[in-house]
Amino acid sequence: MSSFPDIRPRRLRRTPAIRRLVEENRLAPAELVLPLFLKEGLAEPRPISSMPGVVQHTRESLRKAAHEAVSAGVGGLMLYGVPTDDHKDATGSYGLDPAGILNVGIRDLVAEVGDSTVIMSDLCLDEFTSHGHCGVLAADGSVDNDATLAIYAEMAVAQASAGAHMLGASGMMDGQVGAARRALDKAGFQDTSILAYAAKYAGAFYGPFRAAVESSLQGDRRQYQQDPPNLREALREVDLDVAEGADIVMVKPALPYLDVIAAVRDRVTIPVAAYQVSGEYAMVEAAAANGWIDRDRAITESLTAIKRAGAQIILTYWATEVAQRLRY
Repeated sequence: MSSFPDIRPRRLRRTPAIRRLVEENRLAPAELVLPLFLKEGLAEPRPISSMPGVVQHTRESLRKAAHEAVSAGVGGLMLYGVPTDDHKDATGSYGLDPAGILNVGIRDLVAEVGDSTVIMSDLCLDEFTSHGHCGVLAADGSVDNDATLAIYAEMAVAQASAGAHMLGASGMMDGQVGAARRALDKAGFQDTSILAYAAKYAGAFYGPFRAAVESSLQGDRRQYQQDPPNLREALREVDLDVAEGADIVMVKPALPYLDVIAAVRDRVTIPVAAYQVSGEYAMVEAAAANGWIDRDRAITESLTAIKRAGAQIILTYWATEVAQRLRY
């Protein structure tokens, strides 16, 4: 007669090999997307102090970073352009310029890695506006939603013309996906896909990113980004983006909104992405630098949590490092 208890779940945790065999969620390099910053006018890469290990790239270092990421098996690259201040204006017009830093960077990435990964570009105006908002301003200082959509439509075509495979619609304007989709289709870019930042929350975790893109933001973005207490409202945003033609929907940030990721995963049949944002990255790096946590375990655990919640695509600044670790 066996001794009590007869059922022992710990049997499947006994050795690393057994734990590996029964693992329910397993990260893969192809699920990771690396965000990259291309800074205009740099002679050498510039470290971002609040994001240890992340830099503003030159065109040359961008190509090298892309090659390294692709060699590690990373699934995609998300590019952000960082113009000089003299190229910023009230309407973000430099973002539409074929010779602008973002469109130049897209062409560089396509030339360097081609179709061996997914080249994604940030379809937003905030890096290019003198006021730092994601759209043009009305006379009362609010963001003019519909005037912004017209610019997004032009910007989408400019990025597709530069060779981007996928556009990251991140501005949180009503109708942004539909406006971009119609413009792309009209211009003959029916095969260019859209990654909708469907639930982008106006949270407190973006500070290091804004330093990375040298944001000129005045005020905040609460009038158009998602309100942190709300989940059902986020699902409505997701429904609208899917109806407008989004190919992938994303939740941003990731760790503070795991419940939203799970709800979105249950809601849609298209792929779900999540963005592990700069503040999430910076917190882990800072705690690890002080010896308070195990850095590598914390990175893996946080990414696994995002995947377990339902994201099959994860944007993370650790993409290349983690992909190399998983692969080798």
